[in-house]
Formats: sequence, structure tokens, C-alpha cells
Amino acid sequence: MRSNKNLLAYGALLVVCLVWGTTYFAIRIGVETFPPFLFAAIRQVIAGGVLLAGLALTRNLTLTKQGIWQQAIPGVLMVALGNGVIGWCERYISSGLAALILSLTPVFVVVINYVLGFDKKKPHRLIIFGLSLGFLGILLIFRDNLKDLTKPEYITGMLIAFGACLAWASGSVYAKNKTSGHSSVMQNAALQLFSGGVALFFFSAFLDDYSELESISSASIWALLYLIVFGSIVAYSCFVYALKHLPIGIASLYAYINPFIAIMLGFFFLKEPLTAITLLALAASLSGVYCINKGYLKMTEK
Repeated sequence: MRSNKNLLAYGALLVVCLVWGTTYFAIRIGVETFPPFLFAAIRQVIAGGVLLAGLALTRNLTLTKQGIWQQAIPGVLMVALGNGVIGWCERYISSGLAALILSLTPVFVVVINYVLGFDKKKPHRLIIFGLSLGFLGILLIFRDNLKDLTKPEYITGMLIAFGACLAWASGSVYAKNKTSGHSSVMQNAALQLFSGGVALFFFSAFLDDYSELESISSASIWALLYLIVFGSIVAYSCFVYALKHLPIGIASLYAYINPFIAIMLGFFFLKEPLTAITLLALAASLSGVYCINKGYLKMTEK
């Protein structure tokens, strides 16, 4: 039974790796003509609402005040301060670079886990080596963007994207270690999406320019629909399932795959640059994924 759950968890993680890699591209298209925080808020509230409605109709919804608050915390951290903020960042930095910054998530997760004492085992040397390779891949990408660091809005976008990365990692650690295991994976995902979306409406009220609503393109609407169905309802549910059944370091590995899907889509459809250094970074990061995965497997075998 446990092996079947692990197999399903790895399948769910694969969905997350593939689908979330495309969401940076969709977000970039969406926020071109749509206020970014409102765009993210509508996406997450509708996705969370659909899941909650489905659970209610099938009589699988078991809400408690404690359960709502438990899921609201990772919802705000991951969905609002993590994913939602990235839409704003992508107005100033490329979709590929935004994804690359978020690929630091496994590094933040491992550090936060050990600093807060949730993981007291000494990390396997392969995990440390894999994290180093992933970080090397990111440094190689930044080398290609040195000329853009002279633009104030570019630096601001990068710094806030790093903050979003920290928020997502913190939410992942909290969800893994502090939330109750009694409620269903689908209910947890629904509550996190909905609570994060509500927080984004609050951000939107203070930070968005609603005059942009007069010129929303059809491409932005299609991007929103894609993100609601695949980016939130399907992939986020898969992520919560993977996070529940896999070690958090493995469940976070999607962050190394997403950037390169985003980079390739940006290169082919948004004319974002692709260089030899970018390809070298790809090799380094994918090698890092393998090493981290192998390291966690060796730790579970002991």
C-alpha cells in the first residue's frame, strides 16, 4: 500500500514539474494587460471555490475553525506571498528568470527545516552536493543578466521574487510539519488556494491599477482560465498530495524543473534569450535534482 502511495506521489510530482513550468509563461501573458494581484486573486479564489464546492457536493467537506486556520497560514505564505507576488515581478523580469529564482526553493526548504529543528538528521552528502549544483545553475543564469542589474525596477523585481521564494519555502515547511493530517488532501489544497486568493484581493486593493481593466486582452483571459484549471486545481492538488507523501526535499524538486520549461517557452514564444551558459545551467541543475533525490533515498534506506 505504501509503495502504491509513493508511486502516486511521484506521479503527482511529475504533473507539478510539467504544469507549473508552463505557468510562468501563462502568468507573463496574463499580467501584460491584467492588474497582477487581481489576476492572481481571481485565479486562486475560483480554483479554491470550485474544489470546495466539489467537496461539499460529494459530502467530503469537513470544515472546522482550527482546520481553516491551519490551512490559511500556508495558503497565505505559498499562494499569496509566494505564487501571487510572482505575477507582479514578471512585469519587470523575464518569466524564465522568475522561475529560476523560485528554483531556490529546495535550498530554502532544507535550510529552514534544519534551522527550525524539523529535520534533525544529518543531510546526506549527495543532498548537499545536489543543492550546490542547483545553486551553481542559478548563478550561471544570473551571469547572463548582469547588464540588466543597472535598472532599478529589474533589481526590485528580483529582490521581491527572492522574498516570494522564501515565503513559498516557509509555507511548504509549515504545511509539512504543522498542519493536521486528518483532513483530505483535496480539502487542504482548496482551503490554501481560497485563503491565498482572499489575501491577494486585499493586496490588489492597495497595489493594483484598476484602470488597466479597460484594455484586457483575450490572451490574458485564456491565460487566466488555463491557470485556474491546470495551474491551480490540478497541479496544486498534486503538489499538496506529493508534499503529504514524500520527503519535503523531494517534493520541492519541481523548482529545479520548472525554470527550464519556462525558459524554453520564453525562448520560443516570448523571444527571451537562450545562450550556451543557460544550457550549462540546465545540465548543472538537472544533475542537482538527481543527486538530491538519490541522497534522500539513501537516508530513508538507513
